[in-house]
Formats: sequence, structure tokens, C-alpha cells
Amino acid sequence: MRSSKLFPLVLTGLFTALIFAVTAWLPRIPVGTGYVHLGDTVSYLAASILPLPLSAVAAGLGATLADVTTGYAQWAPFTLVIKVLMVLAFTAHRAKLLCGRNIIAVTVAIPVTVAGYYVAAWLLTGSMIAPLAEVLGNVVQAGLSMVIYLIIANRLDKLSFKTRAVALPIYEEDAVSHPSQEQETTPH
Repeated sequence: MRSSKLFPLVLTGLFTALIFAVTAWLPRIPVGTGYVHLGDTVSYLAASILPLPLSAVAAGLGATLADVTTGYAQWAPFTLVIKVLMVLAFTAHRAKLLCGRNIIAVTVAIPVTVAGYYVAAWLLTGSMIAPLAEVLGNVVQAGLSMVIYLIIANRLDKLSFKTRAVALPIYEEDAVSHPSQEQETTPH
């Protein structure tokens, strides 16, 4: 039996490690001063499964650890902030990964990523022009992660993944009913 307090923390640790591994070690395509990776896909999945602030911890910490351990430590503080901001619009409080809010959130994550890394590159280089070379790579990074998230989330929803495999008590179909909806069971 899963502890209702421990299980979300374990999932947070697992997602943090998975985001780190996918960002740091799976095929990466160098682009400008960064690289295209699939870690954001896992961050979006984490944000659709874990409630805030746990999803923000997993996304921020996993991606930041990848920067620190793969030679991009100068980006780490920026990555922490950008990845946390990137997952704030998602909700884990639905039985499906692809609810309307998460579809909007994954779309919003693209300009958050692009603008965030533009500002970071501007601060690191001292130039407003040089970071423009990074924009296309960041659009590809965020866009590819979005497409893969939508495909994976769709497949997981068809399997009822959240209600079968994860089953956190925060999902709408698992939520405890409100007192006003409960029927009185005590005799008068």
C-alpha cells in the first residue's frame, strides 16, 4: 500500500532523475551555445502528474543538475527559473494528462522557454543581438518537446494512466466529495 504522503515525494524524485537523465544523456543536438534535448517533454509530463510545487521542483532541479554536470553550469541559475516558470501553467488536478489547461500550458511553455533563454543569453553575453542566434534552436527545442509530449500524453490517456498507475488523490475523479454533496448516513 502506498503512503499518501510519501508516494508524491517518491514520484518527484523519480521525475527529477528522469528529467536529469533525458536532458543530460539522451541524444542531444548542439545548437549555438546550448543543445536540443527531450528533457522538457518529461517536465511537461511531470507537471501533468505532480501537483505544484512538486512538479516545479522536479523540472527545475532535474534540468539544473543536467546543466551543472554537462558543462553548462553558467546556464544553471537561469535554467532553474525558466523550468519552474515553464511548468506553472500546467495542472495535475485532472484525471487525464491532456486536459484543456495542459494543452494551453504546453503552448505557453514555448514563449516562456524562448524568452527566458534569450534574456539569459543577453545577461551572459552583455549583448541584445548575439542571443538572437539562439532563438531558432530554442523554438525547435520547445516545439519538439511539445509535440512529443502531446503524442505520449495522448497514448497514456488512452491507457487511463493517471487513474490506474499513479492514482494520486488530487485527480478530479478521485477527489473526496464536498460535505454539501455527501448524503447523511446517521439516523435522526
